[in-house]
Parts: sequence; C-alpha cells; structure tokens
Amino acid sequence: MKKRLVILSGAGVSAESGIKTFRDAGGLWEGHDVMEVATPEGWYKNPELVLDFYNQRRKQALSAEPNTAHKVIAELQNWFDVHVITQNVDNLHEKAGSDQVIHLHGELFKSRSTLDETLIYNMDGWALNIGDLCEKGSQLRPHIVWFGEMVPMMDVAMQIASEADFFVVVGTSLQVYPAAGLVDYVGPHVPVYVVDPNMPQLRPRPKLHLFEENAGTGMIKVKEHLLGSTGL
Repeated sequence: MKKRLVILSGAGVSAESGIKTFRDAGGLWEGHDVMEVATPEGWYKNPELVLDFYNQRRKQALSAEPNTAHKVIAELQNWFDVHVITQNVDNLHEKAGSDQVIHLHGELFKSRSTLDETLIYNMDGWALNIGDLCEKGSQLRPHIVWFGEMVPMMDVAMQIASEADFFVVVGTSLQVYPAAGLVDYVGPHVPVYVVDPNMPQLRPRPKLHLFEENAGTGMIKVKEHLLGSTGL
C-alpha cells in the first residue's frame, strides 16, 4: 500500500507558468486593488469589473502550461498516494496529471450561483458575463473563495493533512490563513519538506527539511530525498 504524500501548493508553483499573483505587487493584482476584485463587497459594488477581471485571468490560464514543479508532483503518484491541497485557482495541477486535487480557494474554470452556493458549474471557455444565470435564475459568479468568505474545503484538507505520512509545502509564504495552519495538523514525527526561495517562518519540529529554492528546482530535490529516504 502506497504511503500518503500530502502537498500544500501556493502561488509560487503557478508563478513559474506565468500566472501572476497579487502578492507580487503589494496588494495590487494586475493593476487592481484586491479589495475591488476579490471580496464580496467588490462584487456587490461592481460585478462587471469582477467578472471582467476573472475573465482575463481565465484567458491567461488557458494558455498556461504546467511547469517542472507541477510535473514532478504528478510524477510522484508513481510511488505515493499523492493528495494535492492547493491555494491556487488555476487547473495546472490537473493539466500535469495530478488525480487528487483540493482547491482551497476555489476554481477559476467553474462558476456558481449567487443564490445557491451548492450549484456549481464547469466552464467550457473563459467568458462569464452579466446575464449568465444558474438554473434557479440567479446571476452566476466566479467559483472563487474571496477574502472574508468561508473556506468550504478546509475541513477535508485538515483531515487529509492529519493522515499524511509525508507533507510538502511548496511555493507558499504560509501567511494566508486558514491554509497556513494546515502544517499544525500534520503528525509531530511526520517528515515535512518546505520549498520556497523566501523561506517562511516555521516552528521547529523534528524531520523538517528546508529547500530555499524555486518550486521546480526544489521539487526535484524533494523527489530525490523522498525516494532515497524510503528506498523506492
């Protein structure tokens, strides 16, 4: 039976595929204040702006390709039961071939009803417009967890983290909660690997392996270490 490898991925993974992150520019995301395009208040104030913003993100993501980090994570499925918990809303983990992916902050290529949040729809293209309605006649919105909203997949993610045999953190500053708290659910003697060029602050723990690298280079080293330490 394969051991469970849980990977928490953040914006640094997608950045190497050209997906920009608002953390690059002091709260500005593609020239927009994140409070205008990534909050319920921004949506109520100007839904057209929010829809256009995510339409542009989708258009950008359609042409993006998985990078080395995505590919190594997918490849690790050959040896481990890999669960990816991602803070990213793009579909690059899936494009690379990862089978078990939880999106904590929603999914760019899905829309959902503003009336009934259980009504979630896959999107074929990149455009979501005013007048696009759910089956109950309500306007569709991006299926994104905005600032100030609950993170519905958090309980599932905590359970998966608590059952990890190995835990990898890659491309995240561990500053966005509740996702950053997932490390606290990992068993005290479970090996934890952290990959980031700007190493986040972490509480000391046994079997902590730090790789001050970008996501692609770091994941290659993590793979080598995992396979070497387990004799696979």
